[in-house]
Amino acid sequence: MKLKLSHYDFDLPENLIAQKPTQRRGQSRLLVVDREKQTLTHDTFNNLKNHLKNHPLMVFNDTRVIPAKLQARLEFNSRQVEILLIRKLDSEVWEAMIKGLNRLKPGAEFKFENSDLSAQFLRRQDNRAHIKFSSHKKLSAYLNQNGRMPLPPYIHRPLDTDRHTLELDRKRYQTVFALHSGAIAAPTAGLHFTQSQLRILRGKFTDTARLTLHVGPGTFIPIREENIILHKMEQEYFQISPVNWNKITQAKKKGQTVLAVGTTSTRVLETQAFEKIIRKAISGWTNCFIYPGWEFRKVDHLLTNFHLPKSTLFLLVCAFMGEKLAKTAYSEAIKKKYHFFSYGDAMLIL
Repeated sequence: MKLKLSHYDFDLPENLIAQKPTQRRGQSRLLVVDREKQTLTHDTFNNLKNHLKNHPLMVFNDTRVIPAKLQARLEFNSRQVEILLIRKLDSEVWEAMIKGLNRLKPGAEFKFENSDLSAQFLRRQDNRAHIKFSSHKKLSAYLNQNGRMPLPPYIHRPLDTDRHTLELDRKRYQTVFALHSGAIAAPTAGLHFTQSQLRILRGKFTDTARLTLHVGPGTFIPIREENIILHKMEQEYFQISPVNWNKITQAKKKGQTVLAVGTTSTRVLETQAFEKIIRKAISGWTNCFIYPGWEFRKVDHLLTNFHLPKSTLFLLVCAFMGEKLAKTAYSEAIKKKYHFFSYGDAMLIL
């Protein structure tokens, strides 16, 4: 079986890539796709409740984004470098992405402005750096004060970006239900929800459950193989508490539909059995890659943003709604000037 990457390309005007969030959370547009009727309906996200059928169980990803992008200077030549922390390996050791990694030698020291925090480059491993910070507590304080949100590369924030915009990113590139820190990218379908909307939805229109998937750099790594099946996703850590696992298990047993909020929730849901009641949290790593031909067993409806052409995310959407309907929906969204990607508009696939 060979699925060609070039079949999942489309032209996207650059002006449709959202560079900032809407003025207020929840003001996005909503494209509703009914797979059974093959229809498209234009609405606003505030009216999401009007399109929910048969009281579904909505499953949210409650990961919390770390302000993981840091500016540092190399001690030996004062060159400024950008460090993106990816995951904690030990108390003070982190895996990171660093521009100019090839030029670094083990032992190189990083200094951080207006702080006595320092770090040392330990080694290079698979195009990633392992760096050790002088203090876990000082790093936490520095991230809270000076770390930037790790926005995707298509959202442009130069070094001299004003403080107001950076603070707005800290607030809006985070869901209102974010709980467990560890992601370097937001589960963007969840960015649309306000606390008041969640209160209205719960009970009357939906039931809700949560899981945690710490979104990693694999979300943004492009597919480089023309034969899609050869692409390998990076592993990402997930955890589901007994309360939430059992909610999902009971929903599937009684035939209640499951509405996944976002592709990250979808990838966790689709790789778990949800057959037995549990008493201890389920956790692990998943590199689930969903592309056309995937048979969905857990997710009945999907809420998602509009994604990059030729991306793993767009492939998941094509798998869920069919390639022809997906391309029709995206073509309509472009025609109607919907905003794309992380700060963009939403699509509900029924």
